[in-house]
Amino acid sequence: MKTIQQFIARNQWIFLAAFVLFIAVMVLTHPNGFTIGIDPVAFSVGSLEIRWYGIMYVVAISIGLAVAVPYGLSLGVKMSDIQNLIIVGVPAGIIGGRLYYVIQQPLGPYLREPWRILAINEGGMAFFGAIFAVLIILVIMTRKNRLTMWKVLDGGALFATLGQFFGRWGNIINGDVLGAPTDLRWGFIYTNPNNFFVPNLGVAYHPAAVYEAFANVVVFSILWPLRYKFRPGTLCFMYLFLHCAGQFIVFFMRDDVNAVFLGLKQAQVTALVVAALTAVGWVWYRKTNQGVGPPSAADTPPAI
Repeated sequence: MKTIQQFIARNQWIFLAAFVLFIAVMVLTHPNGFTIGIDPVAFSVGSLEIRWYGIMYVVAISIGLAVAVPYGLSLGVKMSDIQNLIIVGVPAGIIGGRLYYVIQQPLGPYLREPWRILAINEGGMAFFGAIFAVLIILVIMTRKNRLTMWKVLDGGALFATLGQFFGRWGNIINGDVLGAPTDLRWGFIYTNPNNFFVPNLGVAYHPAAVYEAFANVVVFSILWPLRYKFRPGTLCFMYLFLHCAGQFIVFFMRDDVNAVFLGLKQAQVTALVVAALTAVGWVWYRKTNQGVGPPSAADTPPAI
């Protein structure tokens, strides 16, 4: 995992340029939009459907950990402590994201079939719910185990940003994060009948999941070079601000979510509230952590 971290450190701007170039080439070579006919169900084991959405979550978590774990080790967090945080934090994030999504939906179907509340393989996650759940868990666990909370939260910020990017590819296949219908050349046209999240098959929609993935790339490209530049905790606050900004902007293009307050969608209202709370937290953090310097990557492997 240390090799992966070093590889990213040397090539971060190449990754960003390659992603932008890839998008540009795809747009130029598909003047009539992108037709997506991939079946959201990757394969079945008996009656159990394994969906690309769930597979991409496994990929997202794995790659996120491959970067966040070495970063935590470089700051002196022990591997045993990191493992304990992962064991509790990852399930908490998944459950929190799913529950926050469910409570924003009509509850009738979930009350009739309660098992669907945790059926994340169907799609449907609200990432703010994951953030809330993981923040609470990490704060509790770091205080209980006497760990440096801010170092752990900074590692969580890197994990979340990178994990979100790969998770968005599950959204793209699933068709559950769409914008308004569009005649722009980069619209996504879904044709598979199993894309039951798509309002109308054969219609081009703004690829909101791609917009969010691009926002994740931008945020990660900002955070990664700064991971040793500022005092512990700064990365976490930056991530929260940037994530809120990205959600607030992208949701103006989302047409699959109803407005709830002054023309804003639920995620936009949540983003404004979280950004305000983050600003208050930042002021408190600055006052209570004066004189604390930036972290340094360890010259030798930390204790395990």
